[in-house]
Amino acid sequence: MLYFTQLIYIKEGANDSFEQFETVAIPLIAKYNGQLLLRVRPDAAQYIEQQMDPPYEIHFGSFNSEADFSAFMKDETRQQFLHLKDQSIRNSLIVLGSRL
Repeated sequence: MLYFTQLIYIKEGANDSFEQFETVAIPLIAKYNGQLLLRVRPDAAQYIEQQMDPPYEIHFGSFNSEADFSAFMKDETRQQFLHLKDQSIRNSLIVLGSRL
């Protein structure tokens, strides 16, 4: 099992494009033996301590394998909508890991 945590930083005023991309991308996760376990949009009051820029949204999910994750990233439908991701996301960080 492969787990991922993604910190997403969006561009100012790009909320609509971001939501359009997420509407396409999130349902595709299941097609590749994955699950989005948490989708969190924290506000400033929820941070206890921070040493970095707070993300707009945090995703935590899993795939059965690294091959499933790679196939999701290369999905043709997802690829057709990457322009929305490029329009809306200024930066993102994906951390991959496994359960200990």
